[in-house]
Amino acid sequence: MLRSPLAPHPARTGLRPALAPLAAAALLTALTACSSGSPQEAPDAGADTAGAQEEAGSPPGAEIATVTGAEIEVLAEKGGDEVLETLASPNDFGEERAFLVESNEGEWLEVLLPIRPNGTTGWVRSEEVTLSGTDYRVEIDMAGFEFTVLEGEEEVRTGVIGTGENETPTPPGRYYFTELLQPPDPEGPYGAYAFGLSGFSESLETFAGGPGQLAVHGTNDESALGRQVSHGCVRVSNEDITWMAENLPIGTPVEISG
Repeated sequence: MLRSPLAPHPARTGLRPALAPLAAAALLTALTACSSGSPQEAPDAGADTAGAQEEAGSPPGAEIATVTGAEIEVLAEKGGDEVLETLASPNDFGEERAFLVESNEGEWLEVLLPIRPNGTTGWVRSEEVTLSGTDYRVEIDMAGFEFTVLEGEEEVRTGVIGTGENETPTPPGRYYFTELLQPPDPEGPYGAYAFGLSGFSESLETFAGGPGQLAVHGTNDESALGRQVSHGCVRVSNEDITWMAENLPIGTPVEISG
């Protein structure tokens, strides 16, 4: 889970620039809430398809809304007066604020929010964001300890995962990637990369001074895969998380089941 501000990987929604290391080992405290009490415990974290068109018979791709200003008001109802949240951009990790669009009604967009409770949605004005898209989505099967990345209906990558322990389970639900972080030591216990998720632990209100944000991240201990091992984050191999970092944009939807 993610806590203190951590400089992001330079990837942005719809952009895949060259990979580069990020700053400050001390900032790895941002990742501590994903660790477990097992011997391999560690503070754990947590394609560009903007112009892609749907193929006949294929499911629609995901739409991603990236905030253009310094902040955005999220309303409880379309065109209403109640402000549900005011969210800054960049976010606490220095990443441009992005949302997964659940409904596009022209002037108004219903978006999935990175707040508690998990699954909360709100409405933003379309004029305050730029829209891009992706045909990628990630499906995480906790019962099978497996993830699958799909591009449309095509499976493009699968792998083994580690999930939350019984006392701190990984909560099922619909989420999206909110930031991409790169620990200074790619061979360290955080793995090569960590994607922050829009969801939060449902058993830990806070952890290590942070809000208990979930993440999908690599690991230096592949024996941690295929079992329950974390405080709620999803662990994948370093090879798999590196592939994700090179191919999946911020805003990619993530479905966790099981």
